[in-house]
Amino acid sequence: MKKVMLVFGTRPEAIKICPLVNELKKRSGIQVVICVTAQHRQMLDQVLETFSVVPDYDFNIMRNQQTLFDITQAILSDIKVVLEKEKPDVVLVHGDTSTAFVAALACFYLQIPVGHIEAGLRTYDILSPYPEEFNRQAVGIISQFNFAPTQTAADYLIKEGKKPATVYIVGNTVIDAMQHTVKKDYAHPELDWVGDDKLIFITAHRRENLGQPMRHMFKAIRRVLDEHPECKAVYPIHMNPAVRYAADEELGKCKQIHIIEPIGVFDCHNFEARSFLCLTDSGGIQEECPSYGVPVLVMRDTTERPEGVDAGTLRLVGTEEEIIYRNFKELLEQPEEYAKMSHACNPYGDGHACERIADILEGKEYSPWVAKE
Repeated sequence: MKKVMLVFGTRPEAIKICPLVNELKKRSGIQVVICVTAQHRQMLDQVLETFSVVPDYDFNIMRNQQTLFDITQAILSDIKVVLEKEKPDVVLVHGDTSTAFVAALACFYLQIPVGHIEAGLRTYDILSPYPEEFNRQAVGIISQFNFAPTQTAADYLIKEGKKPATVYIVGNTVIDAMQHTVKKDYAHPELDWVGDDKLIFITAHRRENLGQPMRHMFKAIRRVLDEHPECKAVYPIHMNPAVRYAADEELGKCKQIHIIEPIGVFDCHNFEARSFLCLTDSGGIQEECPSYGVPVLVMRDTTERPEGVDAGTLRLVGTEEEIIYRNFKELLEQPEEYAKMSHACNPYGDGHACERIADILEGKEYSPWVAKE
């Protein structure tokens, strides 16, 4: 029997790994060990509860105002003990977090094979996003199983020198997750407040956007909302005090926006599915919203998900106030531009990525995922 350990610690990782945990547990030839770092605590726990996943190990490293140094040191110290005790045949990490990087590094030190879920995403700007671009490239150097979500991601890996036999195109596991979370009969007080108006869903939290870039983003959103009373915006705000301070100053007095506390994955996916438009600097939402036909304005200067831009489901609008304002306004006022984005094909998956990954780990043949035109 093959022992597979999954290591994760943030909300975005958990959303995409928990469906895989449950798929692997169905396989008789696989023993599953779950290790969470709790790099995010409360937000992680919400996802674990949603998918009924109970960790075998919980490092609980989160501290107030933790730095990248704090996270790295805590995980590296704790995970060594677990890896030496469990001796897994392979360790699976996800994406681009510090948890993924440090877990992969520890496996390299102990010569334990690493499987990288959502491998091959690139901006090739080591500081954008920071530190995520470094993290995912570093994990890519170490990993022996590279589970790429798209052909583009796989092509990047091959160009970087990865052996083709180690690169698998499986789709994105977030599409699998959404099949379990979006409900037709979902209700929420914030949706009652929106009523028949157009719901604008907002997320903004990235480290590189803190300061003036984030204020520019908020000012642009505020200007458009002031001009469009038929819209109401919901912004589940990040726990970061710097984000909260900027949002309160720039958006706090706007009657058309509700700034609410962070919501769980179940609520988040159902809000996205009912949105007219999403403005975000997140990564996962760029993959999720297109599944519902919801256009996404990406408030970042770079994206590691160019497939969405190429397909027309995303627009990369940066952090300049006027550019965000113009694009947001256009999608509200020009139905033909909105239709182009809302009807574009989602290039990120078909809901069977977890099955493909499990098949590969069991040594079975798998069918690569190809986006339909």
